[in-house]
Amino acid sequence: MKLLADESVDFGTVRALRAAGFDVVAVAELDPGIPDFEVAARAYREFRILLTEDKDFGQLVYATGALAHGVVFVRFPASLRPEMSSTVVDVVQRFGDRLAGQFVVLQPGKVRFSKLREE
Repeated sequence: MKLLADESVDFGTVRALRAAGFDVVAVAELDPGIPDFEVAARAYREFRILLTEDKDFGQLVYATGALAHGVVFVRFPASLRPEMSSTVVDVVQRFGDRLAGQFVVLQPGKVRFSKLREE
């Protein structure tokens, strides 16, 4: 599973995914400050699932038609952020290839899948 972590993603989550053996590229390490459309294009070009905490990617994918192999949108309130990294790792491990072609909203105790438009 290859992932691209947007700058909005807590870096502890990036470290946890890497420790679990996942190939994770972090925008914060490579090209901080690039616009969202460039983040989405890079994820698509590199065949990576986009991991983000930025709700703007929903609009980018659905309203403007940006291509995506998959998006995982993480929504955790401040009070539950200590559980976020382990939850993200668990979801990526459990669902793996099912994340492709989906816009996934990950909240505490809930995972919701919505099919992305066909390429």
